[in-house]
This record gives sequence, structure tokens and C-alpha cells, in this order.
Amino acid sequence: MKEVHTHTFVDTYDGLVGFGADRPTDEATVQVYLQKFSDDAFMKALLPRLEDGELEEVFDLINRLLVRHLKESEYHRIFLKDGTH
Repeated sequence: MKEVHTHTFVDTYDGLVGFGADRPTDEATVQVYLQKFSDDAFMKALLPRLEDGELEEVFDLINRLLVRHLKESEYHRIFLKDGTH
């Protein structure tokens, strides 16, 4: 299977991981947290422990951000990587 997703930032970033210092550090921190959060081994451990409402909350947050900030073509090209747009 061809790999289409990347998570290299978390492995190469050597800056401050902390929130509230400045916008670039905040963005880098969120990226590090999200990449660590989406790690397959971590997801395998966490997902079964989430309550139904927590699972829905995570899904709703991600979906709301996608709808608010991406054009449909970006959603397909950048997020889904399905090549339809």
C-alpha cells in the first residue's frame, strides 16, 4: 500500500513545546500534540477508553474545523488525499 500521510514535523521539531509564548510556538506546539495524538499506538490505547460523548466531541471538533477553514477542493486534496478535486 502506498503511504500518503506524513507526520515528520514531530520527529524533526526541536523548538519549544509550550502554549502561550507566541503564535509560531503555539502553532508548532499544536502540530506536535496532534501528531503525537494521532500516532497509531497511542490511538490504539486511547480510543477504547474514550466515552461515547468524548469520541463524538473529538469528531465534531475536527469536522467543524475542516468545514470552517477548508474549501471543498482543499478538503479532498489535502485532508482526504483522494485525488477527486
